Amino acid sequence: MKNILKKIKHVYRQVLQSIAFYPVLISFIFFLAAGTALGVDSSVLADTVEEELPYLFIQDYETARSILSTLLGGILSLTVFSFTMVMVVLNQASSNFSPRLLPGLISNKKHQIILGIYIGTLLFCTIILISLGAAGVDKSALGFSTMLAALFGLLCIGLFVYFIHNISGAIQIHNIIDRIYERCDHYLETQLKHEPDEKVALQYIDTEDWQTFSTDKTGYFRGFDVDLMLNSLKDKEMQIVVLPYMNQHIWKGSPTLKCKGDISEKEKNNLIFCLNISSDRHEEDEGIGGLIKLMEIAVKAMSPGINDPGTAIDVLTKLGVLLSKFLQLPSLTSTPFKGQELILVKNNIDAEELMRVIIQPIRLYAKKDGSVMYELIKALQYISKTANISSAKIQVIHQEMNAARSDLEKNIDNERDKQRILSLFEDI
Repeated sequence: MKNILKKIKHVYRQVLQSIAFYPVLISFIFFLAAGTALGVDSSVLADTVEEELPYLFIQDYETARSILSTLLGGILSLTVFSFTMVMVVLNQASSNFSPRLLPGLISNKKHQIILGIYIGTLLFCTIILISLGAAGVDKSALGFSTMLAALFGLLCIGLFVYFIHNISGAIQIHNIIDRIYERCDHYLETQLKHEPDEKVALQYIDTEDWQTFSTDKTGYFRGFDVDLMLNSLKDKEMQIVVLPYMNQHIWKGSPTLKCKGDISEKEKNNLIFCLNISSDRHEEDEGIGGLIKLMEIAVKAMSPGINDPGTAIDVLTKLGVLLSKFLQLPSLTSTPFKGQELILVKNNIDAEELMRVIIQPIRLYAKKDGSVMYELIKALQYISKTANISSAKIQVIHQEMNAARSDLEKNIDNERDKQRILSLFEDI
C-alpha cells in the first residue's frame, strides 16, 4: 500500500508538470459540451428559444457546414502556429539563458490553458460537423451548436492575441528572473513566518551515538514523506534526523538518516523508503532550487558567447535579498507531530555550502569584470549587515568577500578600476 501511495504521488507531480495536462482536461470538457449542445438542439427547449431568439440559430445546412469547416481550418492553423512559437521560445531560452529554465516555461498554466481551448474548440467543431453530416441536408441544421462553435472560434482569436503578447513577455530575461525571484521570496517568507509550535529552531544536536542509515539510491534529495511511515514508527517515542538539505546531491550508500531509539529491520527499510530522491536537480523554483537557477542565469550571461554583464548584475541584486533571508533560517528545525511521540529534525543548507553553490560560480566567471564584481561585493556587504544572522554565518560571508578580493587583485589590471572596487572593503 505504501508503494502504491508513493507511486501515485510521483505520477501526480509528473502529470502536473506535463504540458499536456490542461489541454487534455479542457478538451474533455469541450467534448462534454459538444454532447450537451447536441442534446439541447434536439430538445423542446431549443424550439422554444428559437421562436424567441431566431438570430441565435443557423438553420441553413450549407451555412452551418461552411462555418464549421472554416473554423476547423483556421483554429488548426492557430494551434500549429502557437505550438511552433512555444518550441521557438523553449529553444531560445535554452540557448541564451539556461536549459534548466525549460520546465518553468513548459509548465506555464496560461499557455497550457490557451492551447487546451484551441484543441477543445477543434474537437467541438469536429463533433458538431460529424453530427451535421449524419443528420443530413433534409433535417434542420444544428443551429445552437453551430452558433456555440462560432463563439468559441471568436474566443480563440482573442486568446491568440493574448498568447502572442504573453509569450513575447515570458521569454524576456528580466521577467524570467522576476518570476523565479518572486516564487523563491514567497517560499522564504513562508519559512520565516512558521508558527513556533509547528517548528522549533535548533543550533546543534548531538547524534554521535545514534543509529545511521544509508540511502539505496543516487540523486537529489527532495524531502522526507512522513505519510509513508509505518504506524508503528509514528507511535514510538523517537527522534529522526534527516542529514541532507533540500536539493543536496547524495550518493548511494551515503549516510542519510540518524535515529535515536530501537527499530526493527522492517522499520529501517521503511524509513529509507520515505526518502524522496529525484534524478532531476531542478524540479521547482523554491528554496535552494530557485537560487541555483538564478546563479546559472548569471553564469550563462558571463560566458564568452553571451557576454551580458547587465543580466548578471540584475541577478546579483535579487540574490542579495534572497540570501539575506535564507541565512536567517536556522541550521536545524525540529518538528513534533501532534498526537504522536515522533520528532523529525531536518537540516538546512549551511552558510559555507551556500556560498560554494551560489556565490563561488559567479565569482569565478566574473572575476575579470569590474562592474559585476562591484555588485557582487555590494550584495555580500548587504547580506553581512542583515539582522538575525549569526556571527558564524557573517564570518563565512567575510571569508567569501576576502576570496573575491583575492580574485580582484589578480585579475583586474587597471589600477583605477581595482582601487574603486577595493575601496568597498574599507567598510568591513
